[in-house]
Amino acid sequence: MASQDTQGQINKIFQDYLPGSPDLPSQSKPVEPTKAWKHAPPPHILPPGLEYLSQLDQIIIHQQVELLEVILGTETRSKYEIKNRLGQRVYFAMEENGCFDRKFCSPIRSFTIRITDNTGQEVITVNRPLRCNSCWFPCYMQELEVQSPPGTIVGYVVQNWDPLLPKFTILNESKEDVLKIIGPYATCSCFGDVDFEVKTVNEMSTIGKISKYWSGFVNNVFTNAANFGIQVPVDLDVKIKAIMIGACFLIDLMFFENSLDGL
Repeated sequence: MASQDTQGQINKIFQDYLPGSPDLPSQSKPVEPTKAWKHAPPPHILPPGLEYLSQLDQIIIHQQVELLEVILGTETRSKYEIKNRLGQRVYFAMEENGCFDRKFCSPIRSFTIRITDNTGQEVITVNRPLRCNSCWFPCYMQELEVQSPPGTIVGYVVQNWDPLLPKFTILNESKEDVLKIIGPYATCSCFGDVDFEVKTVNEMSTIGKISKYWSGFVNNVFTNAANFGIQVPVDLDVKIKAIMIGACFLIDLMFFENSLDGL
């Protein structure tokens, strides 16, 4: 009975730390060891528009198929629906850049992706400059900036040099390392999903993943449309969840932009 009571007290402590909990644990109770990725701000100071992210442990990103792209083979501005695990749309994302960038710099092109909620209010802005995408240029690798609300930087995604594996670091607004993303040696799906593991900074523990879902032979060959899933702890800081969405866009363009890469 004593062990059950102790377990119940511990469960209550963890509930108190979940986003949206009304009360904070008292000073007399044991406290979970601090982790940078779990430092979620109280609900009343969440970036506007990100409140709903505090309830999600799975985010689905579905790229819309453009008829003009299918018929003519031209690269159009990417559009994405961001959904919860039930398939309900939470946000809508649209890429902004020039035709020249999409045509001649496709996988490494610069872009601004504006993410709006269901009322049309912009809540997240993702900026990617034109940079190299090769291990031969370790000083000028991919980098992406995430703002929420627009104009306020919440973090970055930075590519790390590695001769074999795709590696990225999630940084907060102070450019402090928060999480790592490590992909597989081969990013071709081969009729299956491709998983990029989300790990702690020391790369010892896996806390989630970004998955590129297999969309079928016809879709993957004749279009660039992709479906992604992000799985993270529900109590992950909503700012970090927003950065993870940006990381998903970067991974899509770097590894799956060309239609045959989906095979």
